[in-house]
Amino acid sequence: MFNSVLFAQEKEIVEDVREFQKELNEEFRNPETSPLDKDDLAEFKELDFFEIDPDFRVKAELVRTPAEPPFMMKTSTDRTPVYVKYGELYFTLKGKKFKLNVYQSQELKQDPEYYDYLFLPFTDLTNGISTYGNGRYIDLRIPETNEVVIDFNKAYNPYCAYSGRYSCPIPPEENDLDIEIPAGVKSYKDH
Repeated sequence: MFNSVLFAQEKEIVEDVREFQKELNEEFRNPETSPLDKDDLAEFKELDFFEIDPDFRVKAELVRTPAEPPFMMKTSTDRTPVYVKYGELYFTLKGKKFKLNVYQSQELKQDPEYYDYLFLPFTDLTNGISTYGNGRYIDLRIPETNEVVIDFNKAYNPYCAYSGRYSCPIPPEENDLDIEIPAGVKSYKDH
């Protein structure tokens, strides 16, 4: 019985990630929403993902940091969007304990569609090898409890990985993970 419950949970995780991958590929195929340059878009079939691994979906404890001052996050250009550190996420992955800071865009906070949006940029030991050199992102929403699910299978590249037309936040140093995260989107071509 226990195994069948685990199997059902894993199946649900895999289906959830497949839906994320499908939506991301559709966004990239659509000329209205794709970050790809025209030539790349004409050749685009689908993004290259790591195999879905339920072990890279972890429960994290969110510790709020409500007194944080706004700061300007570095980007790949001279643009400096204003963020606030919303909290710290504590989790265990592959038997090791980690902490990542999660941020809230002060601009998106004003948008009714994204008022509860949290930004989780990170780097890991796959960057520049099998993933984009400047790190990847995960989107989260403000939870109702202090528990957050981080699904690294949904880690995606900033638009800068696909075109020089974009200005992308660079993950702060404190979000550098000393572990390989072979999950989510792999690096794109030779960018």
